[in-house]
Amino acid sequence: MNYAQAKWIGVPEIPVIDVASLAGGGPAEIHAVGRAMREASERIGFFYIRNHGVPQELIDRVYEVSRRFYSQPLERKLKVQVNARHRGFLKIGEAKLHDRAKVDLKESFIWGLELGEDDSDVRAGRKLMGPNQWPQDVPEFRTTLYPYYEAILACGNRLLTAMAASLDLPLDFFTKKFAKPLARGALVYYPPQPPDLGIEQFGVAPHTDYGGLTLLSQDDTGGLQVKGKSGEWVTAHPIPGTLVINIGDLMSRWTNDHFMSTPHRVVNTSGRERFSVAVFFDPSYDTVIDPADIFQGRETPRHAPVVCGDYVVGRFDKVFAYRK
Repeated sequence: MNYAQAKWIGVPEIPVIDVASLAGGGPAEIHAVGRAMREASERIGFFYIRNHGVPQELIDRVYEVSRRFYSQPLERKLKVQVNARHRGFLKIGEAKLHDRAKVDLKESFIWGLELGEDDSDVRAGRKLMGPNQWPQDVPEFRTTLYPYYEAILACGNRLLTAMAASLDLPLDFFTKKFAKPLARGALVYYPPQPPDLGIEQFGVAPHTDYGGLTLLSQDDTGGLQVKGKSGEWVTAHPIPGTLVINIGDLMSRWTNDHFMSTPHRVVNTSGRERFSVAVFFDPSYDTVIDPADIFQGRETPRHAPVVCGDYVVGRFDKVFAYRK
């Protein structure tokens, strides 16, 4: 038996965009970055960014605490087993992305916006919102992961400004709607995947992301694959100093399918452990995702309005075993 196959492609086929000018740049610089992001979002739905403003020293510390956490016995990781708010540890077997798929060959630790029980949305029972769970066995978890999360959200807001510019919208069109984001961080561990598990086994099975933008840091192992317009699976190589950005389903709906939410998967053929860190940057819970708000009669909407939180929770309920 063997692994699922993907075509090796040169790095430039998924563009690398320098976003340094989004931090303090003027309108012309923001529009230039936005045009590059829009072209990539319409052509493949994926791109890399460099000079993104997230310190490399912080990224390195995130990987260090990730390795420490995942090196522990399972029973210790289960002390922070995922709860109904989707915060905590998910063991192998908890995620299955569609009915015909095998369970994903990965472990995850999930955290999000830190909200107390007295927060108005938490009191109102908004799903997926509330306090995080932090493992006591790795005390620097919170002091490392939460600053990373905040740095990624700041980067995401800069990208949203450029996206708004690319669509001839006010620069704060998206950022106002991400003011209290339903954003989740995922520290992901992929064990080595033996080839005898077959071509239908994945670290993460083919899927699209559910929300707005995904900002991904991947180690140097490789394994991320993207489905191109031709239908071929192609490799998304690790590039030092970059983050991988991809469009989620809600952003695709919002832009009337101009921006592509592209299927992707992970196959860890390396023979060693693979680590990655994803932040799924989604709008505030009650945000109505309606392409009519962007195109103002210039296009017929292809999608009915949906509420961000309702959509994401509905997708979660289908995927994660603990929610069934």
